[in-house]
Amino acid sequence: MKTLPLKVIVIDDDKNMHAKYQGFFFGSEEYELLGIYDSIGETLLHYRKRTPDIILSEVSLPGISGILGIEQLRKKDASVKIIMISTKSDFDLVKKAFKNGANGYLTKPITRARLFHALNSVKQDGAALSYDVAKKLISTFQKKRYMLLSKRENQIVDYLSQGATYKSIAEKLFVTTSTVNFHIQNIYLKLNVNSKSEALEKLRLLDTNQRKYA
Repeated sequence: MKTLPLKVIVIDDDKNMHAKYQGFFFGSEEYELLGIYDSIGETLLHYRKRTPDIILSEVSLPGISGILGIEQLRKKDASVKIIMISTKSDFDLVKKAFKNGANGYLTKPITRARLFHALNSVKQDGAALSYDVAKKLISTFQKKRYMLLSKRENQIVDYLSQGATYKSIAEKLFVTTSTVNFHIQNIYLKLNVNSKSEALEKLRLLDTNQRKYA
């Protein structure tokens, strides 16, 4: 049975990118481009008519910024996947985007291959990251071990920080996805958080404090 394509909305005020996005999605059987809008406000205005599964949003937008717009978009649909797009890979900006609830962060220039890789990642409940962004995140968490977490939990945190999905973590650790989910719930419990982005942010703060008082 043929599955329906996932619906995508793009928010980008750069008119030169509109035709490029249309070209990216042309002929795709997995993803359908519903519309391209210039601002968060315009998107919200048409949201009821165009209910997307995934939103691609430029960070720098007129009026409400893309990052601040995440909250407004989630009020319309808490389950929608949101990938931020920007020319900047500044760590604080990336951190703010994920803290606000982004599911991915891509840096320009965007190619069709990179775009569809990101879409496929969030489709499978993973995080979509550009190589330069992922490299910065990996270097932040690489080889770090947190005393409050078990050896297995530390391994899972390492993979989560790289944007790995539950399925890929399970394959790397030779366990079931339910086992991975069990460990992740324990991690959330120990850190007193409710999501992956909150967990990674909490661990970053713990690491900062450890270095400060070392």
